[in-house]
Parts: sequence; structure tokens; C-alpha cells
Amino acid sequence: MLISWLYLMIAIVFEIARITCMKLSEELTKLVPSILIFVLYGLCLTFLTLSLRKLEVSIVYAFWSGLGTIVVTSIGIVWFRESLYTYKSYVHLFKNYRGN
Repeated sequence: MLISWLYLMIAIVFEIARITCMKLSEELTKLVPSILIFVLYGLCLTFLTLSLRKLEVSIVYAFWSGLGTIVVTSIGIVWFRESLYTYKSYVHLFKNYRGN
């Protein structure tokens, strides 16, 4: 079961890298980040599928989407200098996940 958690963490890392490459590709005009989008997505889905061997789909999806959202938002704010307050503050994100 521990290996399934490792697969899930690897899938999350690939997902975060994929989303970052989407920003770096500048609407698919930069070749390397554009190619990496598809390669990383394939790797992400592969490891996500492997994690489902022993873990429940609800747990896998909650961790994958939740951690991915938090880290990608942080990367956007820190690395890409995106605004914290343009409809995506952490409070807003957490409220959405809570259902409010």
C-alpha cells in the first residue's frame, strides 16, 4: 500500500510540472514546454492509475486535485508573479473545496 502512495505523489509532481509547462508554453508557441505538456500528462496518468491498485478512487482524486491546486496556485503567485487576489485567494480555494 505504501508504494501506491508513492505512485500518487509521483503523479502529483508530474501534474504540477505539466500545468507549469502549460504556462511556460505561451499558448503552445514554445516547442519544448509544449511537448512536455503531453509527455508529463501521460506520465501523470500512468502513475495515477498505478496508485489506484490499492487506494480508493475518492482518496486518490482528492489528494491529486487538492495538492495539485494548492501547489500550482503557489507557483503562480511566487514564480509567475500572479496576483493572490484575482478570484483565487487561498481562502476562496478552500471555501470551494468545502462546498461554500
